[in-house]
Amino acid sequence: MATESLQDLYVSELKDALSAEQQILNALPKMEKASGQEQLQKAFRTHREITEEHVRRLESIMESLDEKPKGKKCKGIEGIIDEGEELMKEANGDARDAALIAAAQRVEHYEIALYGALRTFANQLGRPDDARLLQQTLDEEGKADQELTRIAESRVNQDAMA
Repeated sequence: MATESLQDLYVSELKDALSAEQQILNALPKMEKASGQEQLQKAFRTHREITEEHVRRLESIMESLDEKPKGKKCKGIEGIIDEGEELMKEANGDARDAALIAAAQRVEHYEIALYGALRTFANQLGRPDDARLLQQTLDEEGKADQELTRIAESRVNQDAMA
């Protein structure tokens, strides 16, 4: 389908976001298992629960648009996850935990950019309920990024230096 309007772009990007969230749901248990740090494992578990809510929000928005919540695969997040899997294979011990945080933060930053654009589109298209839901997700992605930074700075990066 050709993208000829902001509405078309909005729907396309919603599908991209949904694909990204579903790929993240598949990656988080692997990241949790690969981590040797309890605090980081807990952060991945918590984020999985929050990501499930992000999927529900996106599906709700898609339903309100009479759009099927399926579509294109998010190649951006696929590449970021692939790079994270490479890092997990190459790093060991405490360095692996630092690598996991770096990979997870790349994911968060991608999502922050995506949800910021979606929220702006929703506002411009006169969809304040969508914008509110997307802002809520955007806020949660920002908090996840901050939590990863806190974990990295409080312990993981120091342990990896040893």
